[in-house]
Amino acid sequence: MLQTILLVLHVVVAISLIAFILLQQGKGAATGAAFGSGASSTVFGARGSSSFLSRTTSILAIVFFSNCLLLAFLGGQRQGPTSVIEALANEPVPVPDAVDAKPAGNADVPVVPAPATTAASENAATTTPAVPDSAPAPASGAADMPNIPPASTSP
Repeated sequence: MLQTILLVLHVVVAISLIAFILLQQGKGAATGAAFGSGASSTVFGARGSSSFLSRTTSILAIVFFSNCLLLAFLGGQRQGPTSVIEALANEPVPVPDAVDAKPAGNADVPVVPAPATTAASENAATTTPAVPDSAPAPASGAADMPNIPPASTSP
């Protein structure tokens, strides 16, 4: 909340500072006054607008730079993740519920039955060994190594 208020103040002060800088007369304006156009600066008095505008510009510049420093300090104090990946890493992962056998909500959708098993396929599945009996047992310590025949050295 405070950072938002300071940011709005920062924009207003920046626009005001630009406006006051553009309103000031340049150094070449004194030359024009010597040739007869000096009557245009009598709106702010005999000294002109230089003291009012320069004083307001300096005050706005001080407010602008102090506001910059304060916004930088508040931005550095922000707690929390600095990237999207860190923000996602801190969130708990939702665990899905067990899958129901019933359709979710549409009763018009037909339920496909599981394929029927025959006695021959059940018998074949139970009698087939997972590992053939003729396979040699791996040597101790060589369980991770594949059985590769040696290379022939014929020319």
